[in-house]
Amino acid sequence: MALGPVRPSPLVEQAAARLRAQITGGAWPVGTRLPGETTLAKELGVGRSTVREALRVLAGAGLVQPRQGSGVFVIATEAAEDWPTRLRRAAVTDVYEVRTAVEVHAARLAAERRTAADVAAIEAALAGRRAAAGADDAVFVDADIAFHAAVVAAAHNPVLIDLFAEFRPVLREGLIELLALTGLRGTDPDTGDAAHEALARAVSEGDADTAAEVLRAELADPFAG
Repeated sequence: MALGPVRPSPLVEQAAARLRAQITGGAWPVGTRLPGETTLAKELGVGRSTVREALRVLAGAGLVQPRQGSGVFVIATEAAEDWPTRLRRAAVTDVYEVRTAVEVHAARLAAERRTAADVAAIEAALAGRRAAAGADDAVFVDADIAFHAAVVAAAHNPVLIDLFAEFRPVLREGLIELLALTGLRGTDPDTGDAAHEALARAVSEGDADTAAEVLRAELADPFAG
């Protein structure tokens, strides 16, 4: 299967796609040493720097591995899924289990580390959640997630903050579906308000144990309270 020249712009993406096709299509099995940069550049009709960047893309996808003094070798024929892709494919229940572990710990840290600015942000997010009670489910869920994000931010742990940010798209979709299926907001538009108020109070007062327990109970039944 001939590689064929690529069209101008964006060259790196096109070159990476052509090389990936060779690997996933079986032209270069696992263990194969890829042709050198000069050869690939000539076949693709691009510069060596473009080939070099394309190979880095493939290495990042877990398809190839450079070996010092030996060249670049195929180590897999299927790209490894990145974290966001894996989350999108995961069951909502699995995501919720991890979310609970992340957020409960974050709530405890938030109560211990919160600043006046953090408390103000949490209170503003709680007010925003209440204001969204009259809106549709999607708007309400966005406000609910914004409240939880404010609590996580108060933990002042960038890894926890980044993890929660990765969960957000899956959580949003799952919570909107949950509300549509259960119709919880039909009788209680601001469902879960009591639990969220209790969490905000516990963080504000520096009560780490209560903050963790309130959030653990709330995530066991996300719109109870």
